[in-house]
Amino acid sequence: MMDYNINIVHLYPDLLNLYGDKGNIECLRKRLAWRNIEVNVTEISDENPHIDFEKADIIFLGGGSDREQKLVCEKLLEYKTQLKNFVEKGGTLVALCGGFEMIGKSFGKKDEKTEGLSILDFDTEYPSDGSRLIGNVIMECEGIDGYVVGFENHNGRIYTDKYKALGKLIKGHGSNGVNKNEGLVYKNLFASYLHGPLFPKNPKLCDLILTKTLKNKYSNFDKLYPLDDTLEEKANNYIADILL
Repeated sequence: MMDYNINIVHLYPDLLNLYGDKGNIECLRKRLAWRNIEVNVTEISDENPHIDFEKADIIFLGGGSDREQKLVCEKLLEYKTQLKNFVEKGGTLVALCGGFEMIGKSFGKKDEKTEGLSILDFDTEYPSDGSRLIGNVIMECEGIDGYVVGFENHNGRIYTDKYKALGKLIKGHGSNGVNKNEGLVYKNLFASYLHGPLFPKNPKLCDLILTKTLKNKYSNFDKLYPLDDTLEEKANNYIADILL
């Protein structure tokens, strides 16, 4: 049997640490390790700023306060071409909450726009009144049996029909509070406003991302073998039952 390994690059967890994203990284790590797949996590920071795109399989970009989000985006601008090429070649990029906004062309109020990484072609609009979209979310996602649940708290609005939505809302505000779309998917890029962290409550979404990553890296990879997700499914069902 071939030995598989996955390299995860976690971008600036010291700054983008507001919404429990280390829990998402730990979920990715554990669900690989439980299947005897070697996993290495590299944290990018001011002390270790170099991103090795040749070795990276998953790049994770989380969320933080407005100030930290702008700081990290400015630090990553020098890598914007490499990040876009990484995605175009099938590399997995997970962008949650503020990370979702950073992968577009710009974010912020009309007179205070911050340049984004331009990995995808959209802008994030901030309303002038500072209103936020807050609450629990439940949605259905293509390729996932059951519901994806989470929590959102953002004032950004993302309007785009160029990419497939990650999920269709049953409850919640989603990307813009208007069209019932939440997040987006492009190749092996997955973006969402949901946090809390997202993956421990949604192991099927986590495994979908891991499966696509492994298939992109290994031509002979078929599928992940199932784990006992009794506790995870109870947590997911509990939240879904409350919301429904």
